[in-house]
Amino acid sequence: MSTYGYTATSLASPILEWWKTQDRDLPWRQTRDPWAILVSEVMSQQTQVERVVPKWRAFMDRFPTPAAAAASAAGEVIALWDGLGYNRRALLLHSCAIRVESDHGGQLPDTLDELLALPGVGPYTARAVLAFAFERDVAVLDTNVGRILARVGGCSLRPAAAQAFADGLVPGGRGWEWNQAILDFGATVCTKRTPACGQCPVRRECAWAGVGVDPARGSAGVGAGQSAFEGSDRQGRGKLISALRHGPARAENAAALMGFADDPVRAQRVMETLLDDGLMVRDLDWLRLP
Repeated sequence: MSTYGYTATSLASPILEWWKTQDRDLPWRQTRDPWAILVSEVMSQQTQVERVVPKWRAFMDRFPTPAAAAASAAGEVIALWDGLGYNRRALLLHSCAIRVESDHGGQLPDTLDELLALPGVGPYTARAVLAFAFERDVAVLDTNVGRILARVGGCSLRPAAAQAFADGLVPGGRGWEWNQAILDFGATVCTKRTPACGQCPVRRECAWAGVGVDPARGSAGVGAGQSAFEGSDRQGRGKLISALRHGPARAENAAALMGFADDPVRAQRVMETLLDDGLMVRDLDWLRLP
């Protein structure tokens, strides 16, 4: 398992020491409930954590267990997703709850393969549940972690190499703590645009240290820039779903609700993507959440 010459001691110890006074106070860090952890991770994908906290609390109040979510209509889950974006995540979470009920007796499984088989659960989310709910010594690899690894190693990494690098840094018996620490470190110190290299506790270990071309660009686990949101199909989809959260709407009004009143062909195409994704249903002339 490659760690590019670094050890859990040389990198993990300084970051863990830094984290003792810098850890973020997030409510899902006070629980080991796998469902609560899963919800927090799905909500946090491409969404700022400050927006997630109140939504997570409201969601857990309404759907404290997979059984509660599975017993509800998908539209109820989508309705609570308001403000988080990427509404398809809500639909997949509802499907996941149903699968957990039907195949796992209402309890999230605790193996990587079983978690990966659940709807909407990818490699990062599965490992996050293992680390944060079951306290396993596995490494999570998201945009923040991928960026840190590429910079410290001084080179762009392929997916398998990045995961192996991350796995080799997890201190034995401290998987929960380490993963929280490195995520916070990436979110607040080793940031994308303005890394605080002068305050970095592992600067001496870092092959990049802010000098030259950033090796994190294009490296595994590091998210690519998103296309413009304003005026996009994504924005139109979101506007229509937001409108449907308040009740059914006539199909003839969909273009206006999406902001595409002057482009009915585009509006029809975007509306069909929502129907195909299962995010809304059509009853004759009416559109509603599923």
